[in-house]
Amino acid sequence: MAGCSSLKTPATADVAVSRAAVANAASAGAADLAPDEMRSAREKMALANQALKDRDYKRASELADQAQADAKLAQSKANSTKATTAADEINENIRVMREELNRANQQAAPQQ
Repeated sequence: MAGCSSLKTPATADVAVSRAAVANAASAGAADLAPDEMRSAREKMALANQALKDRDYKRASELADQAQADAKLAQSKANSTKATTAADEINENIRVMREELNRANQQAAPQQ
């Protein structure tokens, strides 16, 4: 019994840390940009919470760790997608500006 209770605090902490990781991923837009990873993280969090209720602290810690890893992956994918989209928009703006500059230069050239 003492062995079980000694695992309770770390398991509870693991679940709390993982819950925060899932929340961070969700706020980063991972539900839309990395839905499979987010779904996996949420499912594992639910299982970790159930394991805590069942006092299966070892399983709760393992599932919490897996949920945290999935959440971090989801957040990384979301951030990567956002960065790629921003870079694409910048490149498009640069292309449009170059076209406008070339057009302006071509219109100015005959007047010289």
